[in-house]
Amino acid sequence: MDAPEDPHVSTPASSLPRQLTESLLAVLLPASCTLCTGELTESLTGGICGSCWRALEPWTGAVCPRCGLPLATTLRLANSVCGECRLERPHFDYARSYGIYAGKLRRAVLELKFHRRERLGVRLGRLLEEPWLSLQAALSLPESWLILPVPLHRSRERERGYNQAELLARGLERALRERSPTEGFRLDGRSLARKRSTSPQSGLSVQARRENVRSVFTVTAPGRLRDRDVILVDDVMTTGATASACAAELKRAGVRRIVVLALARATPQFPDIAARQ
Repeated sequence: MDAPEDPHVSTPASSLPRQLTESLLAVLLPASCTLCTGELTESLTGGICGSCWRALEPWTGAVCPRCGLPLATTLRLANSVCGECRLERPHFDYARSYGIYAGKLRRAVLELKFHRRERLGVRLGRLLEEPWLSLQAALSLPESWLILPVPLHRSRERERGYNQAELLARGLERALRERSPTEGFRLDGRSLARKRSTSPQSGLSVQARRENVRSVFTVTAPGRLRDRDVILVDDVMTTGATASACAAELKRAGVRRIVVLALARATPQFPDIAARQ
């Protein structure tokens, strides 16, 4: 589903008149921020005020170098993978998330998923550029990538009106193309599909999550994916079961390398974060 252009870009001069126009409209026709209910006096894009947008802070601490799980330590353990990755290596190569699924970032995700905030999805997708750049700086990565959203089942997508992961992927694609117009980033929302509807992953154990998504995904166009490198995009990552199930099918289809980017990472290691916000 095609989302409107996202004018919230800080550098290109061509977007400045558009931002000024929307800021003026926000003053003349005030609306409420979807996160704090305060009056919007800045750009209307996404319906989040500047203060709340700045509160969507990235995670900058230590992470598992493989699955990107935030680690409750001040040490940066470059070669120490988390316990889950030691027990069972995921099918993707690397994963990173923008921030912790708590506070205003969590509320933004819920607005996107359940309140038809399509513009917000594209805007939030731009945040995924940050974990991508941090990963790119640490690894030798190729220049040409397909960007695939984690698919919804057709019935769920019809009910919601869109796939939130595809909106995030669209925002990421635009951000990366603006930064590196000569490099190959292309969104592909059709080559990976979900064969059947499943129960929500929330509330399930690690093993139950894996069983819930086993044999759920399928590659519809193997020829487009063979020998390609893929960025797999999702809104929230918890155990990585969904991403790993997608990656397993992609690898069977001949995909060379898979990087997972999630907007938020849900983890029990930081229970105090949600309580403080």
